[in-house]
Amino acid sequence: MQLSKAEEQLMQYLWKLEKAFMKDLLDAFPEPKPATTTVATLLKRMKDKGFVDYVLYGKSREYYPLVKKTDYFSKHVNGLIKNFFNDSASQFASFFTSETNLSTSELEELKKIVDQQIQKQKQ
Repeated sequence: MQLSKAEEQLMQYLWKLEKAFMKDLLDAFPEPKPATTTVATLLKRMKDKGFVDYVLYGKSREYYPLVKKTDYFSKHVNGLIKNFFNDSASQFASFFTSETNLSTSELEELKKIVDQQIQKQKQ
């Protein structure tokens, strides 16, 4: 299941805050802020999709994520690799490194990360 662009933006705030009431979420948005009803609708959809839940305090709901940010984006990236790069991580890496205008130092940092992961997997 995927989030719409608006839901994803709201989810980013919730991941950052970890738990939040409606007021906290509205405060996180830049100006012009969305209507309370818009955010409430997004939260209901996200709850129906299994991304968030809430604890009721009287009439107030404190929302919290059910899905970790890393899990969501991992699934997103894996879907991207599968759908656009023939399920080939090396094709994705080739495209990513050649088409994103990375500096030499950024490429060296990526290489270091890959080398560290290789060492971890060998242990």
